[in-house]
Amino acid sequence: MHETLRGVVLNVIKYNDRNNIVHIYTDRHGVLSFLVAQGKTPSARMRNAMMLPLSLLEFESNIIPSKDLYVMHDMRRAHQLGSIYADPVKNAVAMFVSELLSHTIHEREQNIPLFRFIETAVLLLENMRHGAANFHICFLFHLGAFLGIEPDIESYREGSWFDMQGGTFVQSPVAGGKLLPPDDARVIKLLSRMTFSNLHLFRFNRDERNRMLDTIIAYYRLHNSTIGTLRSPDILKQLFV
Repeated sequence: MHETLRGVVLNVIKYNDRNNIVHIYTDRHGVLSFLVAQGKTPSARMRNAMMLPLSLLEFESNIIPSKDLYVMHDMRRAHQLGSIYADPVKNAVAMFVSELLSHTIHEREQNIPLFRFIETAVLLLENMRHGAANFHICFLFHLGAFLGIEPDIESYREGSWFDMQGGTFVQSPVAGGKLLPPDDARVIKLLSRMTFSNLHLFRFNRDERNRMLDTIIAYYRLHNSTIGTLRSPDILKQLFV
């Protein structure tokens, strides 16, 4: 029986000359893979336009747990995202967020809080007028709470080091540990106060933002072995000043 699903497009992979495979994070079944026909017809071009990073879709599909690949029916946009794809900054951010989510989320199970967080964040990015250059930093920090790797901010004390492996602040460096020195640890504490509503108030130059991005990605890699080489961070680093 067909059911109605909402989903966020994570990535598109060429399958053969006629079809692509699209990975979508859905509201009812987690990450699912769908076979989507290519082509040069108006309907095919319309389908391709709906498969951009972080597109929000609504569609019908018959989900059978034993299957690995599904077909979408009556596909439509759940929300129009013109600003994200017209603005080069927002577009680069969307590419990065979708790439990172593709590497970090693999579960085929429902997680409504995580889905709502991602969907809400996409809509906020679409409507954001200021602060988009900080969006990915804010998104990554708060995504950690849904992945079980949120830093323990309560353990912070002035002058603390940050233990990357344990996700806690410590008063002195531990031999053999992956630690951030106090100046960088203070930035982690600062980021805990960043929200999607106030991120435009945080002022960072290119070097500061790039260093934060490298640090957060390194933190994610320590806690998730599936994160391999990411291509989109290099684009972000060149784009923002």
